[in-house]
Amino acid sequence: MKIIQLTDTHLMPPGIAVNGVDPEAQLREAVSDIVARHGDADLLVITGDLCNFGDPEAYELLREILAPVPFAVRLMLGNHDRRPKFVAVFPDQPRDSNGYVQSSIDTAFGRLLFLDSHEEGVIGGIYGPDRMAWLDAALNDAGAQPVTVFIHHPPVFDGIAHFSKIGLHDDGAVLVRLAAHAPGVRHIIFGHIHIPLSGTSAEGIAFSSGQACSHRFITDVAARAPWWTGGNPCYRVLFLDDHGFRAFGAEVGQSPTEQAQPCDGP
Repeated sequence: MKIIQLTDTHLMPPGIAVNGVDPEAQLREAVSDIVARHGDADLLVITGDLCNFGDPEAYELLREILAPVPFAVRLMLGNHDRRPKFVAVFPDQPRDSNGYVQSSIDTAFGRLLFLDSHEEGVIGGIYGPDRMAWLDAALNDAGAQPVTVFIHHPPVFDGIAHFSKIGLHDDGAVLVRLAAHAPGVRHIIFGHIHIPLSGTSAEGIAFSSGQACSHRFITDVAARAPWWTGGNPCYRVLFLDDHGFRAFGAEVGQSPTEQAQPCDGP
């Protein structure tokens, strides 16, 4: 199974920059590249912060930009989003019985879980008892299937000072519940931190983040405030198959023929 991950697109109404970057231009280039190079993908997942202020106009713009994608799209919410405004523009995106934008998909390689950690007015993530009840049911219903988890806020320790107070405020509850799933967790995929990060939790669960398609920051694990910077539009290509889970970063820039140089070995 081939999955494309975009994250932290931070769309604004046309012509408005965010931290020196035009998020509309970034996303249009990324989507164009995805359609051209990965038309055989099974799913596109955008892991939150779809829009910078949750403007209805920005969600309408997102719908227009995503229209050429020829395969299924699953949209998730981050702290910058606004659930009612999102639902008004994307009513067909699945929600649970409490209205949270979370769902599951069963595949030949296990169950995919999409968790909603957005809470209005909170920069960090919330995953309270009502959402946890949905996760319990989704894991129980998975039976013998392993799960792969998508969420906006990292449910793991990231070690970056800027995010120490704005991660997932759950005291590790999501990780504990996932670790109790006997068939296993293949991977946790998240956004929010705008930079690539990968590792293994204390519970032995592998995780990684995608790099923001919009602005990202120059990494300094001790800095309380980030130095925002630009960069080429980017996304990740994820594979789930009999070999397990793999993730490849993709940056939109020069064509492969322009980049290619003779090479005798690695």
